[in-house]
Amino acid sequence: MSLLVCESFLSIQGESSFAGRPCAFVRLTGCNLRCRWCDTTYAQEGGGTARSLDDVVAEVRASGLRLAEITGGEPLLQAETPELAARLAGLGLTVLVETNGSLDISVLPPEAVAIVDMKGPSSGEAERMDLANLARLRARDEVKFVLAGRADYQHMRELLPRIDTARNTVNVSPLFGALAPAELAAWMLADRLDARLNLQLHKLIWPPDARGV
Repeated sequence: MSLLVCESFLSIQGESSFAGRPCAFVRLTGCNLRCRWCDTTYAQEGGGTARSLDDVVAEVRASGLRLAEITGGEPLLQAETPELAARLAGLGLTVLVETNGSLDISVLPPEAVAIVDMKGPSSGEAERMDLANLARLRARDEVKFVLAGRADYQHMRELLPRIDTARNTVNVSPLFGALAPAELAAWMLADRLDARLNLQLHKLIWPPDARGV
């Protein structure tokens, strides 16, 4: 069994409730969406290296870190992703799978934590979301909304009633360079939003267009 890997690297987790923790990342090649503000267009198609599951698992294990993330692109496009998540979890690691919200997350093993990135209108891909994923969330899964402005915020507000926010963390991120964090914070406070402000730490620590971080 093999995977098409765009890159693998060690970094500080920048998003979700796991933000701030050292993490081993495996970024897979291929994506079925073309978001207007995508910051990993290099992973959308082409390129990448075919690697065996054994090789990828061995690399993550050798990192010595206890947190791993499988991302993309869109990792659920590759049939071997659930097996990779299961094998990494079998090592005793916490395994995050960041997915773009358009594909069924129920294929993931229960040991994995799905981070479901629900796209808003500014992305151009909001209509491609599989909203049934909000009903498929397991106890540890999280949802992420990246917001470029008020229209994205209102779209998120419309979806929040479908999420058990007492069980599933909702991460709300201002699109870097498009929405001021203070403005988003003010909206959240005014609405008493049951969600977590997420500032994409990796873009604050390193240049926002840096790869491998």
